[in-house]
Amino acid sequence: MASMRDIKRRKTSIQSTQQITKAMKLVSTVKLQRAKSAAERSKIYFNEMFATVSSILERSANINHPYLNNSGDGKKSVVVVTSNRGLAGGYNSNVTKLVTNDDRFSKDDTVIYAVGKKGKDTLQRKGFEIAADYTEVINAPLYSDAIDICNTLLEAYKKGEISEIYLAYTVFKNTVSQVPTMLKLLPVDLDAAKDVKELKDDETYSVKAIMNFEPEEEEALDLIIPKYVTSLLYGAMIEAVASENGARMQAMDNATSNAEEMIQDLELGYNRARQAHITQELTEIIGGAEALS
Repeated sequence: MASMRDIKRRKTSIQSTQQITKAMKLVSTVKLQRAKSAAERSKIYFNEMFATVSSILERSANINHPYLNNSGDGKKSVVVVTSNRGLAGGYNSNVTKLVTNDDRFSKDDTVIYAVGKKGKDTLQRKGFEIAADYTEVINAPLYSDAIDICNTLLEAYKKGEISEIYLAYTVFKNTVSQVPTMLKLLPVDLDAAKDVKELKDDETYSVKAIMNFEPEEEEALDLIIPKYVTSLLYGAMIEAVASENGARMQAMDNATSNAEEMIQDLELGYNRARQAHITQELTEIIGGAEALS
């Protein structure tokens, strides 16, 4: 049995840790409220852009455009949106597993555009090539940041350096539920709607007529698709921030509860050790008194 001094020392250490986790929970709660509001505001535009472009392409017949039909042999690229800090449970690892556990992505033919330090470090350790690092962007995502990332991706896409563009991020459903999601951005995949069905409130869009473009379809898609990709990137980053704070708040709440249970167990152990010590002292006093009598 551990001594009372050891138990007391460990209890003090756990109490200090509990104060830290409790403070981090409060900070994450405040940040979550702001991030949640931003995610809810952006979700409307995010969803409608996705629905509109999907609807346009569904109603378009036999469009031959690089954004839709890319026969290049460049590498696959994945924009991985994680956080710059840990202590958020499995939030970061769940996103990186979307890449490492997917047979479509291998170290030799996949490059990573990292938004967030944790995802970059993990995938770099596993041997993936980091094509670009946007670590600071996730601290306070702006639409202009999404434009810069989109321009970089499309430039590499046009040059044939990359042939496919994917987006790995976390969908924010509510405070206790965040869903890691892999979405294909380019070439535009009409079946991608099924991969993000949870974003659409189960709405369906029926194909009623062929879509006519003015100006020509190629020029129209050159304008529409970059806005589409930018909107998805920005929406993903906003939702990722909310998901991160939700996951961290939940993780810190669990850590605080676990610390409380450990403290209670230590208090029980301390009382038992103290009782045993008192009993031993009484026994020694009685034994000494009998020896003198």
